[in-house]
Amino acid sequence: MEKKHSLAVTCGAVFLLGMLLTVMLHDLLKNPFYHQLGEYTMEEEGFRAMAFGEGNLEAMAALAGENGVDIGEVCCAFMVEEQFDLTQKEPKKLTSSLFHSLKESMMERKQVEFVKLSRAYGAVLSDAVYFPIPAGDSEGTGKYSYGDSWGAERTYGGERRHEGTDLMDGGMGRGFFPVVSVSDGLVEHVGWLELGGWRIGIRAPGGAYFYYAHLSSYDHEFVVGEEIHAGELLGFMGDSGYSKVEGTVGNFAVHLHFGIYLRTDHYEELSVNPYWILRYLEDKKVKYAY
Repeated sequence: MEKKHSLAVTCGAVFLLGMLLTVMLHDLLKNPFYHQLGEYTMEEEGFRAMAFGEGNLEAMAALAGENGVDIGEVCCAFMVEEQFDLTQKEPKKLTSSLFHSLKESMMERKQVEFVKLSRAYGAVLSDAVYFPIPAGDSEGTGKYSYGDSWGAERTYGGERRHEGTDLMDGGMGRGFFPVVSVSDGLVEHVGWLELGGWRIGIRAPGGAYFYYAHLSSYDHEFVVGEEIHAGELLGFMGDSGYSKVEGTVGNFAVHLHFGIYLRTDHYEELSVNPYWILRYLEDKKVKYAY
């Protein structure tokens, strides 16, 4: 009799444990926030893709201004809710009331992770002021182009993924398009790099590292630690790089490789996709005579 009772108790406990695990799994699937924002938040592919979609960054920047919060908080709330992909979301559906509801819910469940991810989005977006190619002084200044090439295959120096966006010169030639700084910041790296050719890297105040590669020339002889202002001329678009020999050009079409990197708990340089950020900055250009 005691054995039957013990068996019944054991079966009951197993059943309850199974029900609990089922509920927990359902919650994980229903709320990606739980499993997307773990210890390695920054390394999540969803975060790195920066899949904001057309018009949504503009909408979220407006919400941040209206509510007196950093744009990182708004991005975090909506991106987590949509499993890190807003490309199918309409900007008009990103409302203040929904933002506050999502933020409150997330802060109750995962406050530390919400703050951490908000700061990461804020670091990428808060200091981005200008598009890296300025507006010309006439309509005859040429056309550049770019697409979302994030993760595309690259083979020079070994197989690797593309960690940036290439802005192509449209056949205008080496040295035609000026390149300006997207943000304020300090020069962290400058000079020749085998993969990047003549490149310059600017560390913005919020922590993001903005990287400009394959330049044909610099505006002047930059030095590490030099203060840079958003919109300041850095140099000119070119085709330098893919060689250990300093000054090598012509190994690929003229373009600007633009990259964005963050320092995280686990990586010195974690790349994120600049494409939708560039789309957001398209109408934010300084004027330059060329």
